[in-house]
Amino acid sequence: MSDSARPRKLRIGVLFGGRSGEHEVSLVSARSVMGALDPDKYDVVPIGIGKDGRWLTQGDPVSTLSALCAADVPPRLQPERQVQTAVALPETIELVPGASRGEVPFVDVIFPVLHGPFGEDGTVQGMLELAALPYVGSGVLGSALAMDKAAAKDVFRAHDLPCAPSILVMRWEWENKPAEVQQRVAQDIGYPCFVKPANLGSSVGVTKVHNAAELPTALTHAARYDRRLLVEQAINAREIECSVLGNDQPVASVLGEIVPRREFYDYVAKYEDDSTGLIIPAQLPADKAAEIQELAVRAFLALDCAGMARADFFLCRDTGRVYLNELNTIPGFTSISMYPKLWAASGLSYPRLLDRLIELALERFQERQRMSVAHK
Repeated sequence: MSDSARPRKLRIGVLFGGRSGEHEVSLVSARSVMGALDPDKYDVVPIGIGKDGRWLTQGDPVSTLSALCAADVPPRLQPERQVQTAVALPETIELVPGASRGEVPFVDVIFPVLHGPFGEDGTVQGMLELAALPYVGSGVLGSALAMDKAAAKDVFRAHDLPCAPSILVMRWEWENKPAEVQQRVAQDIGYPCFVKPANLGSSVGVTKVHNAAELPTALTHAARYDRRLLVEQAINAREIECSVLGNDQPVASVLGEIVPRREFYDYVAKYEDDSTGLIIPAQLPADKAAEIQELAVRAFLALDCAGMARADFFLCRDTGRVYLNELNTIPGFTSISMYPKLWAASGLSYPRLLDRLIELALERFQERQRMSVAHK
């Protein structure tokens, strides 16, 4: 086939870094994604966002940001190799006029690999909507709801999806009415419990609280990361995860089980402790696995998610009940991340998974283009 007859490769803008506490994880996810995108199909355009909010589009942004925070990258996530990228593209688009980010090369699809606030919470998605750019993953609503664990649980409960008992504590409440907060936790949740920022991931800011004496430190720690704090009843449970893929008709992967050697699946267990076990597929009766897969799809639709999400569940060891914990709309994409591993076990390789996510982004963009903006 001549060069003129060969289809033009899609230019995929991989957006990574960001201002959240998951900046370092995002860099490693981005390397994995860029390294797996088929060079015969795609030109990879790396677009980095520094911790200070500045956008990097020239040279090799992923290496630049990695060097700036090399000391903070967990050992298990240290990059194995460099990624060849194509950034010298003549056409440019302006996503935010006047923003301090330089010029962004022209792209066909944005692939956000931004974990946590200012990337996974609907903010970037809103900007991309304004720019009329196709992008991988959920839209503004689904992203914002899934990011806020307290808001997501309200929606889940409205859709009769089972969740562990929890309450929302505002930071100002804890700082101004600590005695009332402690009494509410004791009465409504009890101990042990988990305290976490409502809007963060990778278990950043999460503490398991065994008794009332430990609660103040845990709430103060979580309040460093968010003004909305979630206090949730601890369940003696197995941790089961399910990957979901699709738009209006999503499908669920096989299930996986997390077996942390630490007390719970915290940041260290996820990224620094090699002893954490991943069992794929999870050893479950067929009917229980089917129940969890159905709940994962229902949760995905309840939040109006799109493209991808990883649904996390607790399976109570004492009662056998299933509890939906949360949905992650931009799950980890590192070489050790559960989302791509579950799809690989389901028969969808990492490169083909990325192909499918890009296809879904374009499908959803075309669907949005059908909406009329006229009065009549």
